[in-house]
Amino acid sequence: MARVRNATRFWKDPAAAEAARRVIVPNEAPVFTIEPRQIFGRAAPLEVEIGAGRGDFIIGRAAANPDRNFLAVERPGTIGRLLAVRCGRAGLENLRVAAMDARTLVSLMLPEGSVDTFHVYFPDPWPKSRQVKHRLFTPSFVRGLMRTLKPGGVVYVATDVAQWAAEMFERLEAAGFRQTAGQAPGATLTGFARKYLAQGKSVFSGGFEPVAREVPTVLTALRRSGILKP
Repeated sequence: MARVRNATRFWKDPAAAEAARRVIVPNEAPVFTIEPRQIFGRAAPLEVEIGAGRGDFIIGRAAANPDRNFLAVERPGTIGRLLAVRCGRAGLENLRVAAMDARTLVSLMLPEGSVDTFHVYFPDPWPKSRQVKHRLFTPSFVRGLMRTLKPGGVVYVATDVAQWAAEMFERLEAAGFRQTAGQAPGATLTGFARKYLAQGKSVFSGGFEPVAREVPTVLTALRRSGILKP
């Protein structure tokens, strides 16, 4: 409740609200898309954190990597407002906030092949059977990650729930990703990560990159279809 009260108080402060408006991606038009070059005013590698919460991870990462662009994503509401205020107050030119559902972002808003790195840390596991429909890592969501990721890009994920980790990892691999070596950068740096690690919980994380697929030549395609004999 304290966090909710703080967010409400910040939003009513004119200076805080103005700071938030400087970083929020505008969405006044009935139909809009997010064009990274347009919202950042430059072309640079793009990292997106889905479910950025208070921004503990992405603010620090954006400050440490001024040569890259960063988009913090959080659903509209109290936490999204608090995120926007904190990002705005950080005063970083390479950091913006998108207040929207992550599934909409990867399915419709971002251009194809526009993201270098996705960070998805501690998404709600929705553990009860009746809540499965709310889980983030659906096949369509993972396809959206694949669609928007650049060749050679990486999706980093982390959770404190072993069963949920297995499900996320399986969904990614089924969609054509393979796990890379090394730990996800935000596996120890988000607010949730610090909380769970302080409680002695295990954190399951990994990076996943698209498996390189063979692009058949026209000749190969004709032979595979049976139109042209070997």
